[in-house]
Amino acid sequence: MSQMTAQPVDLVIEARWVVPVEPHAVVLENHAVVVHGGGIVALLPIAEARARHAPRERVELGEHVLIPGLINSHTHNPMTLLRGLADDLPLMVWLQQHIWPAEAKVIGPEFVRDGVELAVAEMLRGGTTCANENYFFPDVIGATYRKLGFRAVVGLPVIDFPTAWAKSQDEYFERASEVHDSFIGDPLIGTAFAPHAPYTVSDQSFERIRVLSDQLDIPVHLHTHETAHEIEEEKKKSGLRPLQRLQKLGLVNDRLIAVHMTQVTDAEIAACAAAGVSVIHCPESNLKLASGFCPAEKFRRAGVNLAIGTDGCASNNDLDMFGEMRTAAQLGKAVAQDASAFDAAFALRAATLNGARAIGLEARVGSIEVGKQADLAAVRLGELETQPLFHVLSQLVYACSRHQVSDVWIAGRRKLAGRELVDMDTAAILGRTRAWRDRIAAI
Repeated sequence: MSQMTAQPVDLVIEARWVVPVEPHAVVLENHAVVVHGGGIVALLPIAEARARHAPRERVELGEHVLIPGLINSHTHNPMTLLRGLADDLPLMVWLQQHIWPAEAKVIGPEFVRDGVELAVAEMLRGGTTCANENYFFPDVIGATYRKLGFRAVVGLPVIDFPTAWAKSQDEYFERASEVHDSFIGDPLIGTAFAPHAPYTVSDQSFERIRVLSDQLDIPVHLHTHETAHEIEEEKKKSGLRPLQRLQKLGLVNDRLIAVHMTQVTDAEIAACAAAGVSVIHCPESNLKLASGFCPAEKFRRAGVNLAIGTDGCASNNDLDMFGEMRTAAQLGKAVAQDASAFDAAFALRAATLNGARAIGLEARVGSIEVGKQADLAAVRLGELETQPLFHVLSQLVYACSRHQVSDVWIAGRRKLAGRELVDMDTAAILGRTRAWRDRIAAI
């Protein structure tokens, strides 16, 4: 095919390596991803791409691996503004005596907007292109993500006490319906129900969520089996373990996104596998709060869809999915007492395609395949810290830093170029963040 007949396209990204994630564990050398109209239209050797396509923009990445944009499957991104506020405390002390009181004094649309903007800047600089969000003021959260061109599933919060977002059970559901309707058909923003946890949500609310989740065909994003204390309290209250209670209420199904799951039996793992539940592993948050150890390898071997999230910056304290992959892989081996468990290829899959599957976006993102959206991250492997290079996947998970992410695209639009945010004002974000720091510190 001559250059005269080459097909015009928006973008061709040429990379030393491409890891498409699907097929599993494949590393393609000297390949190009061809992008048009925001989607991936071809994945082929560089020489063939040059012969067949005439791009408006060509990006050459001679020392880089191109991967799908990472998917942070459990976040509370407005809480970025609470990073480091109350460290080294157990979960319930941290939550009830520090985080909830601080939130009560500052939470509102401006806090949420500025926290999300700081989080998006951090995530883009770390190769993350999609977040599964769980926080109050989802209308503001969704609008902020949309304005910034960032992909997200926005949680519709339900909790059995009044907050700045809603004062009654009926109001939580009324506002959830309004927010869901406002994002129907949005190319970047989806929704999920986000009941806080079994210990803060009544059977009546869960029953309403189950009916509405079925009607609207959206997931249910829920903290569950996070600590041993939670299990014991539920057994005292209802005579059931939390997952048993959720089963009784009809919520253990393929729409359930079960976050943390550190305290589980083999029977519960099997039940999750049979029902199609997705489990979100947040290893660094669980370690920091001493919540327990998710038996990630057992979930994987059972066939459960296992994804990775950072949790919020108040309990992690970052949104670094490269760090989370490494911790998940290393911890997975230790918990399983098997050095071959939770291997590098699976860690990357858990941070990409499995996350997309959990939040209902598997057909659109999570892998570099023709027909999917061009959500991509380029990682420079030529640094001293990632040399010599024998195995690309191992290097990505066990040696690579998020600071080696050079370029990011969402739906084919460049969001990070040579480590610089393309359409975000870093100085302004820092200024607003420091103002919030002063305000919160004075509480």
